[in-house]
Amino acid sequence: MDQISYLSAFLIGLAGGVHCVGMCGGIVSALRMVTPKDKPALLFTLAYNSGRIVSYTLAGAITGALGKIATDFVPLANYVLSLLSGVMLFLLACYLGKWWTGLTALESAGKHLFKYVQPISKRFLPFKTPLSAIPYGFLWGWLPCGLVYSTLTWSLAAGSAIQGAGIMFFFGLGTLPTLLAVGAGSQYIVRGFRHIIVRQGIASAMALYAAYLIYSALS
Repeated sequence: MDQISYLSAFLIGLAGGVHCVGMCGGIVSALRMVTPKDKPALLFTLAYNSGRIVSYTLAGAITGALGKIATDFVPLANYVLSLLSGVMLFLLACYLGKWWTGLTALESAGKHLFKYVQPISKRFLPFKTPLSAIPYGFLWGWLPCGLVYSTLTWSLAAGSAIQGAGIMFFFGLGTLPTLLAVGAGSQYIVRGFRHIIVRQGIASAMALYAAYLIYSALS
């Protein structure tokens, strides 16, 4: 994977902000209720999101390593994983555009595992310092999310743990602007991401890019 792939991962995270608003927006807004009133809320929001991005990066490293093992020992695994990443991106586009919502099945499956993680996160509430928000964000980074699952398939095809981690790191950075806007209470930006024209435009662009990836893998 080269810099173009990292840029693509960042743009997918940025475009997926329309999904992040619905999936994590309520969580970020609720965090303001457990943040000390006499301290800058932005510091806690940044700390929370830093922990979340660390969890994405770790997941990317794990899947990148697994993909590397598969390509080393299984013939044609690299082509299969590349095709899978394109297909998952196309399904994500369908999900964001509400053309087909089958990815919710993946999220439902992940909820069974996350129910064991969620109680642990409550130990860090309420926040006393920004540092206490980092482990909370790290745990919530494992929240079942079709957007994350789809991007993780890129890490599988990345070729190494480092490159897989890089893809998920830049993806996490891409999701940051939207969630920072939610944390700051910027309803103008939130409404913009939820607008049907914005949603359909993002979904259509992602579907076209996915089609290109699928074509490249098949070629």
